[in-house]
Amino acid sequence: MTSRFVTCARLMSGIGLAAAWALLACTGAFAQQQPPDWIVPDVTTLSDSPADRLIRKGRELVVATPSLIGPNVGDASKRYAGNNLSCSNCHLSAGTRKFGLPLFGLAHLFPQYSARKGGEITIEDRVNSCMTRSLNGREMPDSAPEMRALVAYIDFLSTNVTKGETLPGLGAGSMPELARAADPARGTTIFRDACAACHGNDGLGVRRSLPTTDLGYLVPPLWGADSFNNGAGMARLSVAANFVHFNMPHGTDYASPRLSVEDAWDVAAFMLSHERPAKPGLERDFPDLLLKPVDAPYGPYADGFGVDQHRYGPFGPIRQAIDKLKQNPPPPAPR
Repeated sequence: MTSRFVTCARLMSGIGLAAAWALLACTGAFAQQQPPDWIVPDVTTLSDSPADRLIRKGRELVVATPSLIGPNVGDASKRYAGNNLSCSNCHLSAGTRKFGLPLFGLAHLFPQYSARKGGEITIEDRVNSCMTRSLNGREMPDSAPEMRALVAYIDFLSTNVTKGETLPGLGAGSMPELARAADPARGTTIFRDACAACHGNDGLGVRRSLPTTDLGYLVPPLWGADSFNNGAGMARLSVAANFVHFNMPHGTDYASPRLSVEDAWDVAAFMLSHERPAKPGLERDFPDLLLKPVDAPYGPYADGFGVDQHRYGPFGPIRQAIDKLKQNPPPPAPR
């Protein structure tokens, strides 16, 4: 296979994949140092070998999820996703955009400990977490061709990454938290001004074609029956707010956000204030409740704070309570 990589300079010139570190000047609130340049494997250089075809199939599954494993595909056994979102609605640019929940550099981080499960998980387990939460569907068997293709693509995006190395740009970013609770009411105005033009005034997105087809969304819904469920990572305010700040409105680059930190928190709170599918069994998440994220939007909790504060903040008092409990942990309660 010919090895050819897209350089950081080319990425920043406009193809919208992962970019090099740059100073994050978010309304002057914070900045980060610039590390050395890094590179992302170029899927267009792949050969026609079986292994490379599997990688391309994995990328296709990321960008055209509902057409291949969505709830309307002809083969009922392939209906793993329960909604018509694509993986790339959250993992932007087919999982290669920095701070757009990228998939690069992940392969060598697994297996890893999961506080949500209370034990070790594999990369296949992590994919299935997306299947059952973000895509509101069901688990794929590890041996399923679709699972093998997705893992092959994730592996490919980790080409030349050393085991244990953490690449910059993973996740959705990390901006300052608000000292107050995020305000869904204030977020209503921000949504109208910055988001509704793409996602619609009703927040239900824009389908590529008729609702009965399996072509998914041109613009994804932010809530409602065809959106991610309440157990998804994007249902956490910190994930949604950072994702919005560094990636939205469409065309935003992480190095030059368009929404202020405050606006991003509030519009994310507005988004998460709406109804969405409920995932069964969430009470079994995080066997050690002291390891549960402060913004998990569902109980039970060990810290004495209610759902609303866990959903919208402020999170400082919750962290202080958890720190005290960790110093004097209570006996485990039946669940």
